[in-house]
Amino acid sequence: MADATTIGQSARTMRRGAIGRWATLAAACLLGACQTIVPRGPVEPSQQRPTTRPADRPEIGVETGIPRDAERNRVALLVPLSGSNAGVGTSIANATMLALLDTQNQRVRITNYDTATGAAAAAQRAIAEGAQLILGPLLADDVRAVAPIARAANIPVLSFSNDLGVAGNGAYLMGYVPTQSVARVVDFAKERGVTNFAGLVPNGLYGERASTAFLRAVEGAGGQVVSLQTYARGPGGVSGAVTRLAAKAPYDAVLIADSGSNAAAAAALVKRGGGASTRILGTELWNSEPGIAAKPALAGAWYASVSDTLYRQYAAKYRARFGTGPYRLSSLGYDSVLLTVRIARDWKPGTPFPVNRLRDGDGFAGIDGAFRFGKDNVAERALEVKEIRSGTTTVVSPAPAGFGK
Repeated sequence: MADATTIGQSARTMRRGAIGRWATLAAACLLGACQTIVPRGPVEPSQQRPTTRPADRPEIGVETGIPRDAERNRVALLVPLSGSNAGVGTSIANATMLALLDTQNQRVRITNYDTATGAAAAAQRAIAEGAQLILGPLLADDVRAVAPIARAANIPVLSFSNDLGVAGNGAYLMGYVPTQSVARVVDFAKERGVTNFAGLVPNGLYGERASTAFLRAVEGAGGQVVSLQTYARGPGGVSGAVTRLAAKAPYDAVLIADSGSNAAAAAALVKRGGGASTRILGTELWNSEPGIAAKPALAGAWYASVSDTLYRQYAAKYRARFGTGPYRLSSLGYDSVLLTVRIARDWKPGTPFPVNRLRDGDGFAGIDGAFRFGKDNVAERALEVKEIRSGTTTVVSPAPAGFGK
């Protein structure tokens, strides 16, 4: 396992003028009601000592590599810091450090653990070293490995996965799930006069869940699904599905529950097949794909996702500090720290994490907007609807600022 990197001390070394504006932003993100390894914090210069004898000071001591620290809450971040997913994992780790710096928090200590060498072992080590809360893991399989270990120790897991199948029994999902984005864009389309819907979804778990969400959303909105076709991601797969779809025309809009690149290819086929005026609908996957607005086949398309307003400011700050842009998913790490810091105001160090606070009905706020955890342990998010227009994206239905009673 790679050495864990402990962060949280370096807030004191940041110049106030350099972080003032962002610290204000981060503080505002906390609802009142509601590809390098992360650098270590700088070493503070030692104090000058008398020449007669060393000054008396308490012995800190070490427990399995982690200094004793009775003044701060122990939090573990479990992400891949090596291997094929090291880029996104490191970006999340960097984001958590920025969140601690921006909030200038002194009550939370975060230690990083590499899940690429074994998620279960990482969780066991984190718990042995005193963690009372786990942020991560990123991958669904890693959540399945970590959750039983954490549950046995009565430690909640705030995962970055979007797989609904791993939520529950002490594991919470902060990832962006397709069910919410599909429902949001379908409701918006119905409000704009769309009545007859059709869908194209890829084979696999994501496609299955998007299909179920689509059928339920259209029914709930009072519309009709004229045709729903699945396809394999391979040569001829989507073209065959579009041909089958066209046989059921006419329809007002087609949901393409796939990445932006794949959706653009499918949309071009839909429009060539006689659906030039058909509205294309997308999912939250589009929001993490740079350059999607430049795809001509998606001009006029609508999709729902978390807001990018605060994310753009965060990305600029991230780039200035680390010399590269963040992964879009890294905002989940930042927001998980904002949530933790908010709850840490009433969380006594050395005691179990007050998991009941995660059920705050007013929710929390962060870079990705307002969110709260429902009974299913999945983050319900306030989403906006965007339209691809003239090579850019325009918000056509803003995200709600919070959750009403």
